[in-house]
This record gives sequence, structure tokens and C-alpha cells, in this order.
Amino acid sequence: MSMNFKRRLPIPKEIREEMPLSAEMAAKKPAFDQRVADVLTGADPSRRLLIIGPCSADREDSVLEYVTRLAKLAERVEDKLVVVPRVYTNKPRTRGTGYKGLLHNPDPEGAPDLLEGVKAIRHMHLRVVEESGLFTADEMLYPSNYQYLVDLLSYIAVGARSVENQEHRLVASGVSCPVGMKNPTGGSADVMLNSIYAAQAKQTFIFRNWEVETTGNPLAHAVLRGYQGLDGINYPNYHYEYLERLAAKYDAEKYANPAAVIDCNHDNSGKRPLEQLRICHEVTYSCMQNEAIDRLVRGFMVESYLEDGNQPVDGGVYGKSITDACIGWENTEKLVLDIAERI
Repeated sequence: MSMNFKRRLPIPKEIREEMPLSAEMAAKKPAFDQRVADVLTGADPSRRLLIIGPCSADREDSVLEYVTRLAKLAERVEDKLVVVPRVYTNKPRTRGTGYKGLLHNPDPEGAPDLLEGVKAIRHMHLRVVEESGLFTADEMLYPSNYQYLVDLLSYIAVGARSVENQEHRLVASGVSCPVGMKNPTGGSADVMLNSIYAAQAKQTFIFRNWEVETTGNPLAHAVLRGYQGLDGINYPNYHYEYLERLAAKYDAEKYANPAAVIDCNHDNSGKRPLEQLRICHEVTYSCMQNEAIDRLVRGFMVESYLEDGNQPVDGGVYGKSITDACIGWENTEKLVLDIAERI
């Protein structure tokens, strides 16, 4: 057993300087970020957040085509939804093997190349922002890497496998944008709420060889993605009764800005992507029936791409997921317009 240090990679500042955000878009980001924050804090009760896009942003051309369409759709529903494109460039793997996202595999069929990977993720996010006018969301799989994209991201997710990790919680407390803390794969609401509490607190820790202090992140919040029971069966946690109990437990006396985003795929759908339409419909109906649920549920997370379903890494279908199955564009448009109509 050994660890081979292959080569020094550029630090995030070097990559940001090599591929800078334009002054025009940098000037627009604070207003975009404020719209996202206002939904999560309840300052804007008339709109909801929608984090939507491919399970994995595997190739730049199809992702750009998808987000270009999404930007036009977002304009049609801007009075009801704040849309953040999901551009997830690193993927957690349950068994640690296989395709790990653009960061590891800029060529999905090629060998890992992390030097090209850090450049590829910056280039993709940057083009999405500059060409669509929408700032992006990504998953913080590796806490030290988010700074490659820090000036482009308006939303960060901490996944079900990472939410109990101390470093993820501490770094989330110093991030300048909202961080969604998912419930763990085993489903514990207490673990999720503890992660939110830690992310909202002031913290001191070592980060990239620095001793750092954070002020806490008041926009850390819950993401409900369902869970898998000990019996191996998928169990959802978006139903009325669960949301009612969570709203009572997740209160403003202990937490700043209690808010939940419903992840409509993963264990909530049993990885059946077309169920996402029904799940959104059910949750919006629950919000209509219960004021506490309506205050709690501030948005939705949806896996969507150009084509329905998924395929192997070498499948070759343009705009079709090579990880979890997604809904295609026709169903995406239907889902977004339906949510907007029901809010």
C-alpha cells in the first residue's frame, strides 16, 4: 500500500485567473444570489427555488444546449421560480469505483486526468454562466475543491454520503452561498438537522494549510432525498405527514431560516425519473393544505437532461445521462410549467 504524489495541480486562484468571470456577469451575481437567498429565508414567499439539470454534467456541448433551453424557460416562470442550473461535475460512488464525473474523467471513456479535470469543470461552469446568464449549482464532494468555482456558484449541495463528515459541515459554515444538507442514506432527520446546526455555527478549523474561522452560514438548509431501509427498500420522505413532523422539529428557535428543498429523484422516486412530475405535484398540494409545510418547503431539486432515461458511459446518445436516469426536455418543460402554475 502506498500513495504516489504524481504532480502539483494549480491552486484554485490560478485556475480562476486563467479563466476569469467577466466583469459584466460578476456585477450581476449579487442580485442573482439575493433572489436565491430571499426564497430560502421566506423574504420572497411567492416564489420557490428550482435546482434542475443532469445527474452528471458529463459533456460541455450537451450541457450548454440544455442550459440554453432552460434559461429561456426560466424567463417564462420567473415570477414563480428562481431557477439554478444543476451542473454537477463530481459524482460520489457507493463502492468507490466507476465514472466519478467530469472532474476525474474529462473524457468519460478515458483514464482519470485531474489536471484537465479541474480546467474542464471551470470551463464548463464559466460557459454556462456567461452564455445563459444563470449562475450554477454543484455538489461539494471534495470540500477543498469548491474554490475552483466559488465565484460562479449560487448553490452547493452536500450529498447523503458526505453529510455526516466533519470537514463538509465545517467548510459549509464558511461558504458564501446556500448549502443544502441532504438527509443521509439511512434517512435520519436528526443527522441532517445536526449537519445544518453545525453549518450555521461559527467554526475554526484547518483548510488548505490555513487556520480559518467562519461566521456560520445562515442559509444552510435541508434537502430531502428519501432513503433506503435496512430491508433494501426505498422509502420517500416527501409525503405530507413527514413534512408536517419535520416542520415541527425544524424550528426557528434552534435554526436560522428553516427551509427544505425536495429532491424529487434518488430514493424519493426509487430512481424512476418520471415519478418526479408526480412528486412535485403532491408536494405543491401539501403546501396548499398546510401553512407550516408551505413555509418549510422552499424548493425542488430535479434531475433532467435533453433525453429521457440513461445509458452506459459508452452509449453515445447526445444529451442522455450516463449516471442516474433523468427526465428529457419535453417532460422537463411540462414539470416546470406545472410547478409554476401550482405555486
